[in-house]
Amino acid sequence: MDAIATEMRVSRSSVSRLLTLARDTGLVEITVHSPRAARSDMEEEFSRRFGVTAHIVPAPERATDLERLERTARVAARLVSSSADSKLTIGVAWGATVSAIARNLPRKTVHDAHVVQMNGAVNPQTAGVTYAGELLGRFGRAFNAAVHPFPVPALFDNPDTKRAMWRERSVRRVLDLQRGAGLLVFGLGSPRAEVASHIYSGGYLDEHDLAAVADSGVVGDCATVFYRRDGSDDGISLNERSSGPPLDQVRHIPHRLCVVSGTSKRDTLLGSLAAGLATELVLDEPLAREALDHVGDPVRGSH
Repeated sequence: MDAIATEMRVSRSSVSRLLTLARDTGLVEITVHSPRAARSDMEEEFSRRFGVTAHIVPAPERATDLERLERTARVAARLVSSSADSKLTIGVAWGATVSAIARNLPRKTVHDAHVVQMNGAVNPQTAGVTYAGELLGRFGRAFNAAVHPFPVPALFDNPDTKRAMWRERSVRRVLDLQRGAGLLVFGLGSPRAEVASHIYSGGYLDEHDLAAVADSGVVGDCATVFYRRDGSDDGISLNERSSGPPLDQVRHIPHRLCVVSGTSKRDTLLGSLAAGLATELVLDEPLAREALDHVGDPVRGSH
């Protein structure tokens, strides 16, 4: 009213009386369009289309992808904390997104809880143990939980080596814990993300692996298990060497919290939803709009 009064060079009380008259006669209606209501509509749309519980995080248009990641991770960290419970085994798939979640986890006291690493982190350039260990340690300290690392390569050089190691009792113990997880916390790796996914930036894939990613039509990975835009993962040779759980095993975990941000991960997200990897989803608002706008796009390059 002050702005209108200044513009029209009348008193504020005159503007108030005129607005009241205009509303009473139906000439003017004042409606507030709540951004929260718009996000609720999108959350319902995700539930209807994909059968997931979605949490859409607001993000200013000028926010960078790193800022959107941090906002999304903070919301996800609260959800992880609310889901943590006594005697629960939490499966953690390392990555840049889950690292951000780990930094924001509030402390919560539960009893006899376990945190298990879902995929190996060792690569030809670094041991990867420090990176994964710090991430797991944050989860363990947040919930006073026992931590179970998985000190194997993220990707084996030879599938036969993987099969031999999977017969070792120490490895089978961790694999059994993974299969018993009640909650899986994971991000989505993407070959085209603006904020580089750790699997692509951390020395895990050589030039031959990257060529295989492109040739197979890969749009993303869950715990270093790769998939296409239509959700399929058959015939992707890298998966034979991956230390991550097969996608069929992922789908048997009761509570699967997927956290993803950045519009460059649109196809990565849509592929994961087509594969049925998540039961609960945390994503930023621009990515949510992009995904819903392009969900019906024809799938190209699938095998």
